Amino acid sequence: MSATDSFGNFLRTRRQRKAGDDPSFSLRKLANRIGIEPSYLSKIERGHQPPPGEDTIRKIADELGEDRDAMLALAGKVSSDLLEIIRQRPAVVAELLRAIRRAPARRITEMSREVRDGEW
Repeated sequence: MSATDSFGNFLRTRRQRKAGDDPSFSLRKLANRIGIEPSYLSKIERGHQPPPGEDTIRKIADELGEDRDAMLALAGKVSSDLLEIIRQRPAVVAELLRAIRRAPARRITEMSREVRDGEW
């Protein structure tokens, strides 16, 4: 399954689930809130258009209560702030990501907190 299909299916499933409880999540109303045409959103959901740009994905994630970075990754994209970090230190970031590939999520979270809090 391609990023286009995966993203579209995920988006449609989440939006429809919310629409079942809240009519403000109809395709048309959501599209209007995020500033795109309903037909464009429909094409994205059906995999007939590639995922939109970062700003639109962020708006969609916020509306649906989803994690922005997770939705960007599902779309095959990386947040612009992360891209800047990678550009500044590509070899180091690549080495870090490869090193933590198989580490348990719990341990990665712990390490991240240690770095963030300056306890390393």
